Amino acid sequence: MTENSQQQTPVPTSELPTQYAPAEVEGALYARWVDRGYFTADAKSEKEPYTIVIPPPNVTGALHLGHAYQVTLMDALTRRKRMQGYETLWLPGMDHAGIATQNKVEQQLAEEGKSRHDVGREAFVEKTWQWKNEYGGRILGQLKRLGAGLDWSRERFTMDEGLSRAVQKIFKDLFEDGLIYRAERIINWCPRCLTAISDIEVDYQDDDGELVSLKYGEGDETVVVATTRVETMLGDTAVAVHPDDERYAHLIGKRIKLPLTDRTIPVVADTHVDPEFGTGAVKVTPAHDPNDFAIGQRHDLETLTIMDERAVITVPGPFEGLDRFEARSAIVAALREQGRIVAEKRPYVHSVGHCSRCKTTIEPRLSLQWWVKVETLAAAAGDAVRDGRVALHPKDMEKRYFDWVDNLNDWCISRQLWWGHRIPVWYGPNGEVVCVGPDEQPPGTEAEGWTQDEDVLDTWFSSGLWPFSTLGWPEQTEDLAKFYPTSVLLTGHDIIFFWVVRMMMFGLYSMDGQIPFKTVALTGLVRDEFGKKMSKSNPNAVDPIDWMDAYGSDAVRFTLARGANPGADVPIGEDWVQASRNFANKIWNATRFALMNGATIEGPLPEPSEMTATDRWILSRLNKTVAEVDAFYDDYQFAKLSDSLYHFAWDEVFDWYVELSKTTFMAGGEPAKVSGRVLGEVLDVTLRLLHPVVPFVTETLWTTLTGGESLVVADWPSDSGFRDEAAEKEIATLQQVVTEVRRFKGEQGLKPGQRVPARLTLDGTALAAHEPAIRQLLKLQEEGEGFAATATLPVAGAEVALDLSGAIDVAAERKRLAKDLAAAEKDKAQAEGKLGNEKFLGKAPEKVVEGIRARLAKADEDIARIQAQLERLPQA
Repeated sequence: MTENSQQQTPVPTSELPTQYAPAEVEGALYARWVDRGYFTADAKSEKEPYTIVIPPPNVTGALHLGHAYQVTLMDALTRRKRMQGYETLWLPGMDHAGIATQNKVEQQLAEEGKSRHDVGREAFVEKTWQWKNEYGGRILGQLKRLGAGLDWSRERFTMDEGLSRAVQKIFKDLFEDGLIYRAERIINWCPRCLTAISDIEVDYQDDDGELVSLKYGEGDETVVVATTRVETMLGDTAVAVHPDDERYAHLIGKRIKLPLTDRTIPVVADTHVDPEFGTGAVKVTPAHDPNDFAIGQRHDLETLTIMDERAVITVPGPFEGLDRFEARSAIVAALREQGRIVAEKRPYVHSVGHCSRCKTTIEPRLSLQWWVKVETLAAAAGDAVRDGRVALHPKDMEKRYFDWVDNLNDWCISRQLWWGHRIPVWYGPNGEVVCVGPDEQPPGTEAEGWTQDEDVLDTWFSSGLWPFSTLGWPEQTEDLAKFYPTSVLLTGHDIIFFWVVRMMMFGLYSMDGQIPFKTVALTGLVRDEFGKKMSKSNPNAVDPIDWMDAYGSDAVRFTLARGANPGADVPIGEDWVQASRNFANKIWNATRFALMNGATIEGPLPEPSEMTATDRWILSRLNKTVAEVDAFYDDYQFAKLSDSLYHFAWDEVFDWYVELSKTTFMAGGEPAKVSGRVLGEVLDVTLRLLHPVVPFVTETLWTTLTGGESLVVADWPSDSGFRDEAAEKEIATLQQVVTEVRRFKGEQGLKPGQRVPARLTLDGTALAAHEPAIRQLLKLQEEGEGFAATATLPVAGAEVALDLSGAIDVAAERKRLAKDLAAAEKDKAQAEGKLGNEKFLGKAPEKVVEGIRARLAKADEDIARIQAQLERLPQA
């Protein structure tokens, strides 16, 4: 039927405990997997490679649900591929996280009353390494707790010796090719961290501010501009208007007075200005706004930096020495006193960038920085997706990718930090600039007037090399030859622009046009059960370790996988994790039952002619499930494959096949042996299918059932092609009968386990052979003496007659149903009354009217249902 371990000798390792206790199983199992080297890849293997490099978590990080989510999916992919016979490498590692790690160490120094400048650069970097070795990387231990099958023998760190050589090598290559340069541009500046930061490190949020409209100039040469950052007016060097705006045609080319200063500034015409927005005139501060900087470049305007690195005003005069926010209030007051304020809107809610590390408001600032010229690199990254060499999944993410990569600006790669890869450029006493590659010596000493650039590289620069630097580049290693390009990059869609694009650019550039990965599988973000973003500042943040402690790692993993639709956000709540724990318990209990009732994988499967229809049905459904799960895996449809496995295992195997087989097992004999072998086969394959998502409980059960070594290295099931549509139709009919009678019994107020006499008329149908099982499932007794049918149910060509005379209080049940019928009829009358009132319909909102129509439909449905129940009740 299916290809599995039929050649194994089925020797159960032990009896299963009555209850599954994850805490007693998970740690020991994981240690055994690692000790046996199951996750260690062999570069000399002749097997086809399958490679994933983990998105490196920050060395300062702790496991959060976002990590757990992506790690679960990557683990599922690699476990399946390993079972399919691939030489599978899932490579772990950490990012040095420049700003975050430096902040940690600076906080430690602050507790001692010191700053990094008090200890000096060399001692500070040494102290940071000490912090990393002592406190960093706890997240890796938490990944083990989750069950991540990573190759720990290949663990990397973005500042280890090998990766540092890779950084130095690509920097020099880009520098010599003219793709790295130094220039003054507007950057995101954090006045607290005292460094430039990347776009990804800026969090935008709606803040309450003020929109102030100011009057520049005098008399007929007056222009009104509006701003939320009044303090920047001290650095204005122009007012810009649209060249076709007739309102300002007489001012273009003239100079007007800048309030609170002794300067005049020109009015320039620029098509960037939207004449329909506000007054159609904008103030231009080239040193403190990226759009203004571009206008300044086009019109050769002066650039005036008015703040220092801590965002303190440096312009001589009454505002010098004030913090930017203090200066804002003082300048508004001074302008108001001069009658320059035309309007003030307060509060004015607008989007403001904040440093993701310290939450300080970002200050756009003109600064001399190192840049990567991205035009040709980004074009190559775009072409790799356009021509199909790299597939984005889901495909609709391609538009976002192209919108970004086709309009990419040059990348600021320098950071004013001490922790990170120091820029390998030296400056000589006579203006020399020398870039030093790996294994090259600096061109001179400090005594000779040579100094190294003070800045370090953006963390994204080194992580952009991750797919190939971790495999040994720039050396041509066995790992690089075997495992590059990598197979899949699985990461969040939120960093597609900042990390995915950088890896594409660097991989194509450094690896002779080879792509860094064949597929990019993009995930959404994990949110709470109400769809809100989880955050430490909100009470909805969850520590996944707490859930693993309470419900087991498998439960957390299955919950995350079952919500993983490609590119979509994942809502998750604790009750869903509880439900997944219940699923793990269901698998456990059903397997215990199977083992106690002779389930086995010993020997070949019996011929279909020896099997019951129930046996053939479950094997047909099993093979269809194998095919379905494979298709979903290949399409990265984790939610669908998890849901398919859940319903197959719980509904079809445990709730139907196991229950239907109980009568066979009780009867014993050859049919019981056949069903025991079929049940063993079904459990064997089902546990294999489930293993990549829920590895711990399945490993424990499978080794007990089969006596096999480990599911980690077991074969992945394949669809044998066996189908039995007739058996599937027969069991579907049986299920219909059982479901309809159960529903009827419930409607009559009978408890699920309450037994009632019944006569089953099954002759001439395929259900005749299933009468013992039907009676067992429905708790139906034989007719016996005095049987009198009080209700007859025709279902699917069969007939079930029930004697309920002694099972229910007919009078009480009629009274209850009559009361429910009266309530439903009252609801119907009220709804019809409102819908028949033209005045009401004319005034009521459509949503309200729709709600009343829904109430009417529900009342009609309830009336029909209750009347049917009354008709089925025995006559008094």
